[in-house]
Amino acid sequence: MIGHIESYDKNIQTGVIKYEGKFFEFYIDAWTSETPPKAGDDVDFLAEDDVVTEVGLLGAYVKDMRPVKRRMLAAILGLLFGCIGIHRFYLGFYSLGVAQIVFTGITMMFGFGVGLGVVWGFVEGFLLFTQHINKDGKGRPLK
Repeated sequence: MIGHIESYDKNIQTGVIKYEGKFFEFYIDAWTSETPPKAGDDVDFLAEDDVVTEVGLLGAYVKDMRPVKRRMLAAILGLLFGCIGIHRFYLGFYSLGVAQIVFTGITMMFGFGVGLGVVWGFVEGFLLFTQHINKDGKGRPLK
């Protein structure tokens, strides 16, 4: 079956896989890939009586580390729309994108004009241009 890791706790070495609206718990001893599991990974797994017996990354995640996201596009999005985190959504950092929207909204409510989130986005756009941010949300290098 092909599922999606919803959560993984490396301290207790257990995680949860979601498949067709159903949740399966797995333990690290069922993990077959060399790279450690992390939330957000798509996995291929076997389960017997709702117990995961074998789980590993899909082939695309194991070998394909080719760049798929464009650095310049992300940098331009950061400079133009960074206050609402569009560049972070593009790169796959969804939590940071939401944080930027919330931060901009809060600073606007407290009278900081367009919000300090604009500065945050502008700085990240600059960091993308200067190659200080160089990976997407899946750890792949940027084009």
